Parts: sequence; structure tokens; C-alpha cells
Amino acid sequence: HVQLVESGGDSVQAGGSLRLSCAASGYILSQCGMGWHREAPGLERELVSGISHDGTTTYADSVKGRFTISRDNAKNTLYLQMNSLKTEDTAVYYCVACSVATFPEFWGQGTQVTVS
Repeated sequence: HVQLVESGGDSVQAGGSLRLSCAASGYILSQCGMGWHREAPGLERELVSGISHDGTTTYADSVKGRFTISRDNAKNTLYLQMNSLKTEDTAVYYCVACSVATFPEFWGQGTQVTVS
């Protein structure tokens, strides 16, 4: 049974920071790439960042230099450190696994990030 559980979403002021966490079943972290998608009202869902099973990372241009994705395989946890947050970062953030850049196979329930 695959499960992804996000936490860390909150309301912050522009310029602030948040760290999102995603607790995953061990099978996922050892076999698949993982990442974060976000969906804002009226906008298409987009891939924010991904990390392969060997640690290679990718970022959307809009978050490069501000967001950092990482994984702790021992804790079966994925993270997204978000700094210098902007109002346009407001969205529901979803932890995803397997085929993260195209059609992710697994999704978390989402966590709301609001920047004002």
C-alpha cells in the first residue's frame, strides 16, 4: 500500500520561508523519483521540483534559487525548503512519486501554502 502524507503548509508573509515534508512508504523512496507539484486557482498544475532515486534534482524556473528539494531515505521523507516566498507561490502543494515529470503515479492529499 503506497501512501504519501504531506505536512508543513501554512500562511506566511511574502519573503518568508516554509518547509514542506512528505512521509512516504519505503518502497517508493528506493524505487522511484519523487517531487512536488502545485496547483493554484485558475492555473494549470505544474511540477515545482523533482528528485530522482539517485538524487538528481530539477526545478521549475520560477522557483530556482529559492526552493530546495531533498530526501532522507532513512526517514522515508521528502522535503521542500521554500525561501523568499512570493504571493505567486500560493497554491496547494502535492507530493508525488514515480514519473513525477509527466503523469505521477502516486499523489498525496495536498497541503495549502498561502503567501500574502
